[in-house]
Amino acid sequence: MDFRFGVNMLASGERPQWLDKCRRAEDFGFDVVAVADHLGMPSPFPSLVAAAEATERVQLGTFVVNTAFYNPTLLARDVDTTDLLLDGRLELGLGTGYARAEFDTAGLPFPRPGARLDHLEQCLTVLRQHYGDRSLPPIVLGGQRDRMLRIAAREADVVGFTGAHFTRDGDGATLAGPSELDERVAFAVTEAGDRDPELNLLIQHVEVTDDRAGALERLREYDTTKSADELGELPMLLVGTAAQIADRLRAHRERFGFTYITVMEKDMAAFAPVVEQLR
Repeated sequence: MDFRFGVNMLASGERPQWLDKCRRAEDFGFDVVAVADHLGMPSPFPSLVAAAEATERVQLGTFVVNTAFYNPTLLARDVDTTDLLLDGRLELGLGTGYARAEFDTAGLPFPRPGARLDHLEQCLTVLRQHYGDRSLPPIVLGGQRDRMLRIAAREADVVGFTGAHFTRDGDGATLAGPSELDERVAFAVTEAGDRDPELNLLIQHVEVTDDRAGALERLREYDTTKSADELGELPMLLVGTAAQIADRLRAHRERFGFTYITVMEKDMAAFAPVVEQLR
């Protein structure tokens, strides 16, 4: 199966700069321009509507909406309106929210994970009711733990894997190794049954370099308990020449089934030669 490539943007409050970033992503060959949903950043839905004016081909997505901040009925209205204005280019990523500090800033209680997942499921139910006989935009759901992956396997068009375990308050994370990712993917695929969702991997860092060993040593800040060689095995860290990274993603596709790769905005330009190679 062919690859798809997305870039997760931090939307700019300045219109010219934001539109220029979106055009560059499309010119680099990305298939999806997505916007994060965090307090302190511009709202995702109007950002995507503006991005549609500057681009022609890319899908435009949320990666991901913090559903815990939304009333399900009002969220359905915003999704429907955005879907209409994007003329079918919306890809809707939904999550539960994980950072306690953002809830504190908003003056909202920080529910336990189970309650946030209950709310996510309610949002999905209300969205489907709101759309009725119409088709929803493609749904992206993902995570690392059992219940979230069960929901994603049952409901989503794209099951996403962060490869990260967040602390209870969302102020830190550890990265999963390949064997754990093997097990998590197998779990989701089993839960999906006859469904065949696309599998997405969120890449935490891309570094195109001829000095892979030196770059990995510098990246030990990601996890000081791991050696540089162990970091080099983490699927969500891509370090090496463009050709080496392209080969590594081919290996990820073969081993895990990942055909949809998302990188962070900071790595957009560095990853562009890899996109070109994998076309």
